[in-house]
Amino acid sequence: MITPRQSVTEPLLSVRGLCKYFPVHRQGLLRRKTRYVRAVDDVSFDVAPGETLGLVGESGSGKTTTGRAILRAIEPTRGTVLLAHGGERLDVATLGRKELKGLRTRMQMIFQDPFSSLNPRMTVEDIVGEPLVIHRLAKGRVLRDRVGAMLEKVGLKPEHRSRYPHAFSGGQRQRIGIARALIMNPAFLVADEPVSALDVSVQAQVVNLLQKLQRELGLTYLFIAHDLSVVRHICDRIAVMYAGKIVEIAPTEKLFNRPCHPYTRALLASVPNPDPDVAMPEVIHGEVADPGNLPAGCSFHPRCPHATDVCRQEAPVLRPMGEGCQVRCPHPFD
Repeated sequence: MITPRQSVTEPLLSVRGLCKYFPVHRQGLLRRKTRYVRAVDDVSFDVAPGETLGLVGESGSGKTTTGRAILRAIEPTRGTVLLAHGGERLDVATLGRKELKGLRTRMQMIFQDPFSSLNPRMTVEDIVGEPLVIHRLAKGRVLRDRVGAMLEKVGLKPEHRSRYPHAFSGGQRQRIGIARALIMNPAFLVADEPVSALDVSVQAQVVNLLQKLQRELGLTYLFIAHDLSVVRHICDRIAVMYAGKIVEIAPTEKLFNRPCHPYTRALLASVPNPDPDVAMPEVIHGEVADPGNLPAGCSFHPRCPHATDVCRQEAPVLRPMGEGCQVRCPHPFD
Protein backbone atom coordinates (compact mmCIF):
# COMPACT_ATOMS: atom_id res chain seq x y z
CA MET A 1 0.00 0.00 0.00
CA ILE A 2 1.28 3.48 -0.83
CA THR A 3 1.88 5.74 2.15
CA PRO A 4 1.49 9.51 1.58
CA ARG A 5 4.66 11.48 2.12
CA GLN A 6 4.55 12.77 5.67
CA SER A 7 6.63 15.86 4.87
CA VAL A 8 3.88 17.25 2.63
CA THR A 9 1.25 19.15 4.59
CA GLU A 10 -0.70 20.74 1.74
CA PRO A 11 -3.11 18.37 -0.02
CA LEU A 12 -2.93 17.91 -3.76
CA LEU A 13 -6.74 18.05 -3.96
CA SER A 14 -9.18 19.81 -1.61
CA VAL A 15 -12.92 19.37 -2.18
CA ARG A 16 -15.26 21.60 -0.16
CA GLY A 17 -19.05 21.62 -0.21
CA LEU A 18 -19.30 19.90 -3.60
CA CYS A 19 -22.90 19.52 -4.81
CA LYS A 20 -24.48 18.22 -7.98
CA TYR A 21 -28.26 18.52 -8.30
CA PHE A 22 -30.20 17.27 -11.31
CA PRO A 23 -33.54 19.02 -11.91
CA VAL A 24 -36.68 16.93 -12.36
CA HIS A 25 -39.14 18.53 -14.78
CA ARG A 26 -42.88 18.16 -14.85
CA GLN A 27 -44.29 16.56 -17.99
CA GLY A 28 -46.08 18.92 -20.36
CA LEU A 29 -45.55 22.02 -22.43
CA LEU A 30 -44.05 24.25 -19.72
CA ARG A 31 -41.79 21.54 -18.22
CA ARG A 32 -41.46 23.31 -14.88
CA LYS A 33 -38.90 22.12 -12.36
CA THR A 34 -40.67 20.24 -9.59
CA ARG A 35 -37.71 19.06 -7.50
CA TYR A 36 -34.04 18.18 -7.61
CA VAL A 37 -32.20 14.89 -7.36
CA ARG A 38 -29.36 15.55 -4.95
CA ALA A 39 -26.84 13.14 -6.45
CA VAL A 40 -23.94 14.76 -4.58
CA ASP A 41 -24.73 16.89 -1.55
CA ASP A 42 -22.10 18.82 0.42
CA VAL A 43 -19.12 16.50 -0.13
CA SER A 44 -15.79 17.58 1.39
CA PHE A 45 -12.44 15.79 1.64
CA ASP A 46 -8.70 16.19 1.00
CA VAL A 47 -6.31 13.93 -0.89
CA ALA A 48 -2.60 14.16 -0.11
CA PRO A 49 0.11 13.80 -2.78
CA GLY A 50 0.87 10.12 -3.38
CA GLU A 51 -2.25 8.97 -1.52
CA THR A 52 -5.04 6.67 -2.65
CA LEU A 53 -8.44 7.67 -1.28
CA GLY A 54 -11.15 5.06 -1.76
CA LEU A 55 -14.77 6.06 -2.36
CA VAL A 56 -17.28 3.30 -1.61
CA GLY A 57 -21.03 2.90 -1.22
CA GLU A 58 -24.07 1.25 -2.77
CA SER A 59 -25.07 1.82 -6.38
CA GLY A 60 -26.67 5.24 -6.70
CA SER A 61 -24.86 6.71 -3.71
CA GLY A 62 -23.16 9.37 -5.86
CA LYS A 63 -19.62 8.00 -6.19
CA THR A 64 -19.22 8.32 -9.95
CA THR A 65 -21.01 11.67 -10.04
CA THR A 66 -18.57 12.94 -7.41
CA GLY A 67 -15.57 11.85 -9.47
CA ARG A 68 -16.91 13.41 -12.65
CA ALA A 69 -17.86 16.65 -10.93
CA ILE A 70 -14.32 16.94 -9.52
CA LEU A 71 -12.87 16.68 -13.03
CA ARG A 72 -15.60 18.94 -14.50
CA ALA A 73 -16.71 16.11 -16.80
CA ILE A 74 -20.08 17.32 -15.54
CA GLU A 75 -20.70 20.80 -14.16
CA PRO A 76 -21.02 20.91 -10.36
CA THR A 77 -23.96 22.83 -8.95
CA ARG A 78 -21.73 24.49 -6.36
CA GLY A 79 -18.65 23.89 -4.26
CA THR A 80 -14.89 24.30 -4.66
CA VAL A 81 -12.36 21.82 -6.05
CA LEU A 82 -8.84 23.11 -5.37
CA LEU A 83 -6.03 21.35 -7.26
CA ALA A 84 -2.39 22.18 -6.60
CA HIS A 85 -0.66 23.18 -9.84
CA GLY A 86 2.52 25.16 -10.44
CA GLY A 87 2.71 26.50 -6.90
CA GLU A 88 -0.93 27.62 -7.02
CA ARG A 89 -4.23 26.10 -5.93
CA LEU A 90 -6.68 26.41 -8.80
CA ASP A 91 -10.44 26.00 -8.37
CA VAL A 92 -11.41 23.47 -11.02
CA ALA A 93 -15.10 24.22 -10.43
CA THR A 94 -14.84 27.84 -11.61
CA LEU A 95 -12.09 27.81 -14.25
CA GLY A 96 -12.88 29.09 -17.72
CA ARG A 97 -12.81 26.76 -20.69
CA LYS A 98 -9.29 27.73 -21.82
CA GLU A 99 -7.78 27.44 -18.32
CA LEU A 100 -9.60 24.16 -17.71
CA LYS A 101 -8.19 22.66 -20.90
CA GLY A 102 -4.68 23.50 -19.74
CA LEU A 103 -5.35 21.80 -16.40
CA ARG A 104 -6.42 18.56 -18.11
CA THR A 105 -2.76 17.59 -18.31
CA ARG A 106 -2.77 17.56 -14.50
CA MET A 107 -5.85 15.36 -13.94
CA GLN A 108 -7.33 12.44 -15.86
CA MET A 109 -9.86 9.62 -15.50
CA ILE A 110 -9.81 5.85 -15.89
CA PHE A 111 -13.29 4.69 -16.86
CA GLN A 112 -15.19 1.68 -15.57
CA ASP A 113 -16.06 -0.08 -18.81
CA PRO A 114 -13.03 -0.90 -21.02
CA PHE A 115 -15.39 -1.79 -23.87
CA SER A 116 -17.47 1.38 -24.24
CA SER A 117 -14.73 3.82 -23.19
CA LEU A 118 -12.59 3.10 -26.27
CA ASN A 119 -13.55 4.22 -29.77
CA PRO A 120 -13.86 1.00 -31.84
CA ARG A 121 -12.94 2.90 -35.03
CA MET A 122 -9.61 4.17 -33.74
CA THR A 123 -6.36 2.25 -33.47
CA VAL A 124 -4.55 1.93 -30.16
CA GLU A 125 -1.99 4.49 -31.30
CA ASP A 126 -4.74 7.00 -32.09
CA ILE A 127 -6.55 6.35 -28.79
CA VAL A 128 -3.50 6.66 -26.55
CA GLY A 129 -1.94 9.51 -28.52
CA GLU A 130 -5.12 11.58 -28.93
CA PRO A 131 -4.57 13.66 -25.72
CA LEU A 132 -1.10 14.63 -26.96
CA VAL A 133 -2.53 15.67 -30.31
CA ILE A 134 -5.36 17.70 -28.75
CA HIS A 135 -2.96 19.55 -26.44
CA ARG A 136 -0.31 19.86 -29.18
CA LEU A 137 2.34 18.22 -27.03
CA ALA A 138 3.77 15.82 -29.62
CA LYS A 139 3.47 14.77 -33.25
CA GLY A 140 5.13 12.56 -35.81
CA ARG A 141 7.99 10.40 -34.60
CA VAL A 142 7.92 11.88 -31.08
CA LEU A 143 4.25 10.98 -30.77
CA ARG A 144 4.85 7.39 -31.91
CA ASP A 145 7.76 6.98 -29.51
CA ARG A 146 5.78 8.29 -26.52
CA VAL A 147 2.82 6.06 -27.31
CA GLY A 148 5.09 3.01 -27.68
CA ALA A 149 6.85 3.75 -24.40
CA MET A 150 3.54 4.16 -22.58
CA LEU A 151 2.18 0.90 -23.98
CA GLU A 152 5.25 -0.89 -22.64
CA LYS A 153 4.80 0.78 -19.25
CA VAL A 154 1.27 -0.60 -18.90
CA GLY A 155 2.25 -4.11 -20.02
CA LEU A 156 1.41 -4.03 -23.74
CA LYS A 157 3.67 -4.38 -26.74
CA PRO A 158 4.52 -1.40 -28.98
CA GLU A 159 3.56 -3.44 -32.04
CA HIS A 160 -0.03 -3.49 -30.73
CA ARG A 161 -0.34 0.18 -31.68
CA SER A 162 -1.88 -0.55 -35.09
CA ARG A 163 -4.63 -2.84 -33.76
CA TYR A 164 -8.21 -1.90 -32.95
CA PRO A 165 -9.87 -2.37 -29.51
CA HIS A 166 -11.89 -5.43 -30.58
CA ALA A 167 -8.63 -7.40 -30.94
CA PHE A 168 -7.92 -7.20 -27.19
CA SER A 169 -9.24 -8.86 -24.04
CA GLY A 170 -11.00 -6.88 -21.33
CA GLY A 171 -7.86 -6.58 -19.21
CA GLN A 172 -5.80 -5.42 -22.18
CA ARG A 173 -8.45 -2.85 -23.08
CA GLN A 174 -8.32 -1.46 -19.56
CA ARG A 175 -4.54 -1.18 -19.89
CA ILE A 176 -5.12 0.87 -23.04
CA GLY A 177 -7.45 3.13 -21.06
CA ILE A 178 -4.81 3.50 -18.34
CA ALA A 179 -2.17 4.34 -20.97
CA ARG A 180 -4.46 7.02 -22.43
CA ALA A 181 -4.97 8.52 -18.96
CA LEU A 182 -1.23 8.58 -18.20
CA ILE A 183 0.14 9.76 -21.57
CA MET A 184 0.24 13.42 -20.44
CA ASN A 185 1.91 12.63 -17.10
CA PRO A 186 -0.96 13.73 -14.80
CA ALA A 187 -0.59 14.00 -11.04
CA PHE A 188 -4.17 13.08 -10.11
CA LEU A 189 -6.35 10.26 -11.44
CA VAL A 190 -9.98 9.39 -10.79
CA ALA A 191 -10.24 5.62 -11.20
CA ASP A 192 -13.96 4.90 -11.60
CA GLU A 193 -14.36 1.21 -10.72
CA PRO A 194 -11.47 0.30 -13.03
CA VAL A 195 -11.59 -3.44 -12.27
CA SER A 196 -15.31 -4.15 -11.73
CA ALA A 197 -15.88 -5.29 -15.34
CA LEU A 198 -12.90 -7.70 -15.32
CA ASP A 199 -12.37 -11.30 -14.27
CA VAL A 200 -10.98 -11.82 -10.76
CA SER A 201 -7.54 -12.93 -11.94
CA VAL A 202 -7.30 -9.94 -14.28
CA GLN A 203 -8.49 -7.61 -11.51
CA ALA A 204 -5.42 -8.50 -9.46
CA GLN A 205 -3.13 -7.77 -12.41
CA VAL A 206 -4.68 -4.35 -13.05
CA VAL A 207 -4.63 -3.41 -9.34
CA ASN A 208 -0.95 -4.39 -9.11
CA LEU A 209 -0.27 -2.35 -12.24
CA LEU A 210 -1.95 0.72 -10.72
CA GLN A 211 0.14 0.37 -7.57
CA LYS A 212 3.34 -0.06 -9.59
CA LEU A 213 2.57 3.03 -11.69
CA GLN A 214 1.80 5.00 -8.53
CA ARG A 215 5.20 4.17 -7.08
CA GLU A 216 7.06 4.95 -10.29
CA LEU A 217 5.20 8.12 -11.31
CA GLY A 218 4.16 9.55 -7.92
CA LEU A 219 0.45 9.40 -8.78
CA THR A 220 -2.47 10.30 -6.55
CA TYR A 221 -5.72 8.32 -6.90
CA LEU A 222 -9.37 8.77 -6.08
CA PHE A 223 -10.34 5.10 -6.32
CA ILE A 224 -14.08 4.45 -6.75
CA ALA A 225 -15.14 0.85 -6.22
CA HIS A 226 -17.74 -1.64 -4.98
CA ASP A 227 -15.36 -4.45 -4.09
CA LEU A 228 -14.29 -3.84 -0.50
CA SER A 229 -11.43 -6.36 -0.71
CA VAL A 230 -9.88 -4.40 -3.59
CA VAL A 231 -10.36 -1.12 -1.75
CA ARG A 232 -8.71 -2.51 1.38
CA HIS A 233 -5.73 -3.68 -0.66
CA ILE A 234 -5.01 -0.48 -2.56
CA CYS A 235 -6.33 2.46 -0.50
CA ASP A 236 -4.70 4.46 2.30
CA ARG A 237 -7.99 5.98 3.45
CA ILE A 238 -11.63 5.28 2.63
CA ALA A 239 -14.64 7.59 2.34
CA VAL A 240 -18.07 5.95 2.60
CA MET A 241 -20.97 7.56 0.71
CA TYR A 242 -24.70 7.18 1.28
CA ALA A 243 -27.42 9.11 -0.59
CA GLY A 244 -25.00 11.70 -1.94
CA LYS A 245 -23.20 12.42 1.35
CA ILE A 246 -19.99 11.15 2.89
CA VAL A 247 -20.95 9.46 6.16
CA GLU A 248 -17.50 8.32 7.26
CA ILE A 249 -13.84 8.89 6.36
CA ALA A 250 -11.09 6.90 8.05
CA PRO A 251 -7.72 5.21 7.47
CA THR A 252 -8.31 1.86 5.80
CA GLU A 253 -7.46 -0.49 8.66
CA LYS A 254 -9.25 1.70 11.20
CA LEU A 255 -12.41 1.62 9.09
CA PHE A 256 -12.32 -2.14 8.57
CA ASN A 257 -11.46 -2.98 12.18
CA ARG A 258 -13.56 -0.38 14.03
CA PRO A 259 -16.14 1.32 11.79
CA CYS A 260 -17.99 4.16 13.53
CA HIS A 261 -21.06 4.70 11.34
CA PRO A 262 -23.96 2.18 11.34
CA TYR A 263 -24.06 2.24 7.54
CA THR A 264 -20.34 1.45 7.32
CA ARG A 265 -20.88 -1.50 9.64
CA ALA A 266 -23.75 -2.72 7.48
CA LEU A 267 -21.67 -2.33 4.33
CA LEU A 268 -18.79 -4.35 5.76
CA ALA A 269 -21.18 -6.99 7.15
CA SER A 270 -22.67 -7.48 3.68
CA VAL A 271 -19.44 -9.13 2.49
CA PRO A 272 -20.05 -12.93 2.49
CA ASN A 273 -18.00 -15.00 4.93
CA PRO A 274 -17.10 -18.51 3.65
CA ASP A 275 -16.81 -19.89 7.20
CA PRO A 276 -20.06 -21.83 7.95
CA ASP A 277 -19.46 -21.53 11.71
CA VAL A 278 -19.59 -17.73 11.65
CA ALA A 279 -23.06 -16.37 12.43
CA MET A 280 -24.71 -14.21 9.78
CA PRO A 281 -24.67 -10.52 10.76
CA GLU A 282 -27.81 -8.47 11.22
CA VAL A 283 -29.16 -7.35 7.85
CA ILE A 284 -30.08 -3.72 7.26
CA HIS A 285 -33.62 -3.67 5.93
CA GLY A 286 -35.36 -1.15 3.68
CA GLU A 287 -34.54 0.60 0.43
CA VAL A 288 -31.70 3.00 -0.32
CA ALA A 289 -32.80 6.59 0.25
CA ASP A 290 -34.17 8.33 -2.85
CA PRO A 291 -31.85 11.31 -3.56
CA GLY A 292 -34.84 13.08 -5.11
CA ASN A 293 -36.95 12.71 -1.97
CA LEU A 294 -34.65 12.44 1.03
CA PRO A 295 -36.14 11.94 4.51
CA ALA A 296 -35.79 14.62 7.17
CA GLY A 297 -32.80 14.40 9.48
CA CYS A 298 -30.24 11.71 8.76
CA SER A 299 -30.78 10.09 5.35
CA PHE A 300 -29.96 6.68 6.81
CA HIS A 301 -32.33 6.80 9.79
CA PRO A 302 -35.23 4.83 8.13
CA ARG A 303 -32.88 1.83 7.83
CA CYS A 304 -30.80 2.33 10.96
CA PRO A 305 -31.56 0.05 13.95
CA HIS A 306 -29.98 2.62 16.30
CA ALA A 307 -31.95 5.68 15.13
CA THR A 308 -33.43 8.04 17.73
CA ASP A 309 -35.63 11.13 17.55
CA VAL A 310 -32.50 13.25 17.05
CA CYS A 311 -31.67 11.26 13.91
CA ARG A 312 -35.18 11.82 12.53
CA GLN A 313 -35.20 15.56 13.14
CA GLU A 314 -31.66 16.93 12.72
CA ALA A 315 -29.30 16.45 9.79
CA PRO A 316 -25.93 15.38 11.22
CA VAL A 317 -22.65 17.00 10.18
CA LEU A 318 -19.31 15.35 9.48
CA ARG A 319 -17.30 15.65 12.69
CA PRO A 320 -13.88 14.37 13.80
CA MET A 321 -13.65 11.23 15.92
CA GLY A 322 -9.88 10.98 16.39
CA GLU A 323 -7.31 8.72 14.68
CA GLY A 324 -7.96 10.53 11.38
CA CYS A 325 -11.63 9.50 11.36
CA GLN A 326 -14.66 11.68 10.58
CA VAL A 327 -18.27 10.52 11.02
CA ARG A 328 -21.68 11.94 10.08
CA CYS A 329 -23.75 10.41 12.88
CA PRO A 330 -25.13 11.69 16.23
CA HIS A 331 -24.58 8.24 17.81
CA PRO A 332 -21.34 6.84 16.34
CA PHE A 333 -19.75 3.63 17.57
CA ASP A 334 -16.55 4.20 19.49
